[in-house]
Amino acid sequence: MVNITIVSRFSDGLPPGEGETRKIPGGPLYPAAEVLELLADVGDQAVRAWTDKCSKDMQKWSLDADDLCELLRIALNSGRFLGAEWCVQRPDGPWAACDAYSLVRQEWVCHARREMDMEYYIKFAIAKTGKILLVVSCHPPESKR
Repeated sequence: MVNITIVSRFSDGLPPGEGETRKIPGGPLYPAAEVLELLADVGDQAVRAWTDKCSKDMQKWSLDADDLCELLRIALNSGRFLGAEWCVQRPDGPWAACDAYSLVRQEWVCHARREMDMEYYIKFAIAKTGKILLVVSCHPPESKR
């Protein structure tokens, strides 16, 4: 018997089996107002890079917890919801049901000597406690990596 651990607040259904789709119909799973309130109340203490890949991407793109908060705010206020899906932290679990967004943020680009639009992809879940946002992915689109 396989023991499945779900760490996200959303836990309807089960994570997919081998070869099944990870997509979760409907969504967003987490109301924007609730996520924004959590960010306003707790700030950067509310966000955690939940996967090794997310931590590595944060290093690669020089992002910190404050950046994650800002990117989440932009995503929820003006970004595009891409869908919801099950995400796994490592091959043997645990699982989180996540919302994915694309967004654009203005950033200073040294080589261009001006601010430019930078596109990002961010995927997150609210933890079971309701007090932490588990950030699974945060990076530019795959085509720009």
